[in-house]
Amino acid sequence: MKVQFLGAAGTVTGSCHVIEACGRRFCVDCGMHQGNRAIESRNRDTRAYRPRELDFMLITHAHIDHSGLLPLLVREGFDKPVYCTGATAALLRVMLEDSAHVQETEAGRRMAKYKRRGLKSPPPALYTLEDARRAAALLTVVEYREAFAPAPGISVTCYDAGHILGSGSLRLEIAEKGESVSLVFSGDIGRKGALIVRDPEQPPGADYVFMESTYGDRNHKNEATSAGELAEAVAYSHARGEKVIIPAFAVERTQEILYCLHALNRDGRLPRDMPVIVDSPLAIRATEIFQQHYELFDDAAKKMLAGGENPFALPGLRFALSSDESRAVNAMPGSAVVISASGMCNAGRVRHHLKHNIWRPGASIVFVGYQAVGTPGRKLVENIKKITLFGEDVDVAARIFTINGFSGHAGQSQLLDWLRPLAGKDTRLVLIHGEERAQTALAGLIERQFGIVPHMPDYLEELVLEKGRAARSVPRGDAARPAVNWDFLTGEVERKWAIFKDRLASVREKPWEEQTDMEEALARLDYAVTRLLSRL
Repeated sequence: MKVQFLGAAGTVTGSCHVIEACGRRFCVDCGMHQGNRAIESRNRDTRAYRPRELDFMLITHAHIDHSGLLPLLVREGFDKPVYCTGATAALLRVMLEDSAHVQETEAGRRMAKYKRRGLKSPPPALYTLEDARRAAALLTVVEYREAFAPAPGISVTCYDAGHILGSGSLRLEIAEKGESVSLVFSGDIGRKGALIVRDPEQPPGADYVFMESTYGDRNHKNEATSAGELAEAVAYSHARGEKVIIPAFAVERTQEILYCLHALNRDGRLPRDMPVIVDSPLAIRATEIFQQHYELFDDAAKKMLAGGENPFALPGLRFALSSDESRAVNAMPGSAVVISASGMCNAGRVRHHLKHNIWRPGASIVFVGYQAVGTPGRKLVENIKKITLFGEDVDVAARIFTINGFSGHAGQSQLLDWLRPLAGKDTRLVLIHGEERAQTALAGLIERQFGIVPHMPDYLEELVLEKGRAARSVPRGDAARPAVNWDFLTGEVERKWAIFKDRLASVREKPWEEQTDMEEALARLDYAVTRLLSRL
């Protein structure tokens, strides 16, 4: 039996684990890579996935970093069942179409940009709306706690992961070569006491546990503290007549923010003259799906509903469906709370809201979810002073709030609590879905508390699994993380700078107008180098 890590290995996004067992080849999740250009380039290289050779797929939940490459694999030949819960299937049908719309829109912008520059062959859309619809047709619904057999010798049971609506942890029982090996894939583990969804369930023990580690290096603040911080951000910008921009994932996080704002309004902590605008068609459709699955809510949310209270309703709530309605938000005077996607600011309408507000000293930018390395959101939470939006450098003058208490992921102590019943003396633990710092911190605690030394795989690495034995690793270091050729790059800069200095005398002889054009170009180069140095 073999597992290969095609994402969420040393990173948080792109979750995909390809398993070969019982003569079958299948994957747990099929997520999109999100981050800088180098990380996102992995989305376009599907050689390791071998889509036509996959026999089925298991999806833990609907977030794009766990499902977003499914239409691409369908486009390239995958046409087998995709197993997930009913709520996940409902969300995926709208999320994959939305993702395809984003892909097609971005491809159109690239085409126009290439044409303006006289260039040819811009990168096409990763996939189209038709690809997304074909992918949705493959979704096969399974129930929590009911085992099913996607192939002979393979049994799968899904348990509520408490992360988002319909999310699951998967336990696989694989009978091969006269022995049975069990595997648990945690999916994304939710927080106990989180808003709306139920607490995570505990799967039975297993020989191998593949556990997420997103927040392995820290704990979250509690919900009351987070609500207070959100109220502070609202009050700060309301007093200054500016807007509160909340980059939020359309599924779960937007609904949690609405739930929290509803509670703040009920307690008199939300200004009555401050509208709340949800500017994300996907978030609006996702909220409708939430309202169709009240059976998956926790007791507090069910009690609210039983009392006739809609947890997603607000007196000043507005929805921006069209592009014109979205643009009108930025033209609207005065304060408002604007909830918009994407949650990491790397796509979507929120980038326009940032462009119109981030340079305003009285505005607030409120981050309520994880920000992956290389994304604009990560740069902002790390206090960058300028950000590039639509090709323009913009000063960051707004107040930045980071409220991790709304995270859908378990914090460090909650991860340890989830693992404790599974941490037997023969358990093999693999940490996935986390950056190196978070994984290292969590691994140290796990070794001290449970006597288990976790394995932390790299991108493209393979593990050979055998019952009762340590997994054998087949690394793919050079292919996974190609070395940056710094000597070549710095040599080229030095060579071209030497050429410029040699020609400087002739530059000084040119007409003043031409000299000032060249001066402007050199000033832009100096600015770019200064920004690069500021990151070292």
